[in-house]
Amino acid sequence: MSMEEAKVVIPESVLKNRKRKAHRALAKKQERENRELIFTRASSTPSSTRHRCATRPDVVFWPFCNLFCAREGRMKGGFYVSPEAKLLFIIRLRRINAMHPKTRKILQLLRLRQTINSVFLKVNKATMNMLQTVEPYVTCGYPNLKIVRELIYKRGYGKLNKQRIPFGRQFNH
Repeated sequence: MSMEEAKVVIPESVLKNRKRKAHRALAKKQERENRELIFTRASSTPSSTRHRCATRPDVVFWPFCNLFCAREGRMKGGFYVSPEAKLLFIIRLRRINAMHPKTRKILQLLRLRQTINSVFLKVNKATMNMLQTVEPYVTCGYPNLKIVRELIYKRGYGKLNKQRIPFGRQFNH
């Protein structure tokens, strides 16, 4: 038996899989370390920040701010009303069959030209009036920070070097 016959050839797909698994393991380890770092930073919130939150309910510095504000309101004999949402998330659901021209124009102004298109909008009188007109064609709600962050990372785009790049994709420049 010669040396060439004894030499084992590993398929390229197996080598690629090994490399991919090693890369995933390294990424998972880095993510775990980042999570631990974030947790330690969050747990070391200074008490002065919590005090500021308790004295100023309009400024949210700490995750349990509304709890403190509600408790403080009850102690004073009243109650705490959280501030109204400032952001709307609107999704278009229906097509334009037999639609009034004014309604179609409002949907264009809201950047809802196709079904399943969605936008974030500020809550103001003009927006609310437009929403009343296009109510049968859209649905809307007030998103929380987690949902906004997930949607922007998953579907959002930015511009870098005059190119449209998705936020969710990892890139090095």
